[in-house]
Amino acid sequence: MTRPVPKLDAVNRPFWTGGADGELRLMRCQDCKEFIHPPRPVCRHCLSDRVAPEAVAGTGVVDTFTVNYQPWAPNMEVPFVIARVTIDGAPGVYLTTNIIGCEPDAVDIGDKVRVSFEQQGEIHYPLFEKVD
Repeated sequence: MTRPVPKLDAVNRPFWTGGADGELRLMRCQDCKEFIHPPRPVCRHCLSDRVAPEAVAGTGVVDTFTVNYQPWAPNMEVPFVIARVTIDGAPGVYLTTNIIGCEPDAVDIGDKVRVSFEQQGEIHYPLFEKVD
């Protein structure tokens, strides 16, 4: 299945293309040091415009998830897991993503995961796989 392609701009480009270098990149305020996601040109914590992309570890924990059984787009293979993942080293950041590389019934809240990128053109979608 082809995923919807985000419109790239100067602010979100590092997030969507960081996978080319094997990096999960999040915006971080250079003043208050808080991470900002989704990417924005102004820090939501202190309103500074001094924000820049920063590579993070690319690991995290499944915070919550659901299994989708409904093929709501052509050529969509079901079932698959839609999860919210907390990102290690980036407090307050949650990514909505897919858990791949295992059966949907093998996913549970609290599972440790690592980023894996799926490339479509210049976009590298951050997906996650379980780690032991």
